[in-house]
Amino acid sequence: MTPDRSGFLDALPPVHRDRLLTLAQEISFPVGLRIFDEGGTADRFWVIRSGTVALDVYEPGRGAAVVETLGEGELLGWSWLFEPYRWHLGARTRAPVTAYEFEAERVRGEIDADPAFGLAVTRCVAAVAIGRRLRAARIRLLDLYGPPGSAPRTGSAGAAL
Repeated sequence: MTPDRSGFLDALPPVHRDRLLTLAQEISFPVGLRIFDEGGTADRFWVIRSGTVALDVYEPGRGAAVVETLGEGELLGWSWLFEPYRWHLGARTRAPVTAYEFEAERVRGEIDADPAFGLAVTRCVAAVAIGRRLRAARIRLLDLYGPPGSAPRTGSAGAAL
């Protein structure tokens, strides 16, 4: 497979990116598909090649609130890497999606077998996905629960979250 040259895969050193891609299969999702629910088993993850996916958190009495929208090159799912392997958010496609799909158990096995590969993947997940995603979720929650009439904050790309 030829990787897309942006986002998560680009953040990996070429040797580790190529190794990770040997574990991938190409997949597609239609618009409006619920990919996973908060609290469900995180047994796989994806790198989006095209399309968009909304990450949401369920709020009792309010329903699902979108905390971030992911697009091309971005990692969808990081809960597969850390026990108890349960999704922290939910995900639904907003546009048709093509992606690389990875089976978590298989990737974790490769991580355990090769410490250099494991460190590269873990650092990349932490830096590219977790750090950015936590910042975006914090900003979105401030928007949701901020004082009425306050202006929405913007994400790193300048778009309101």
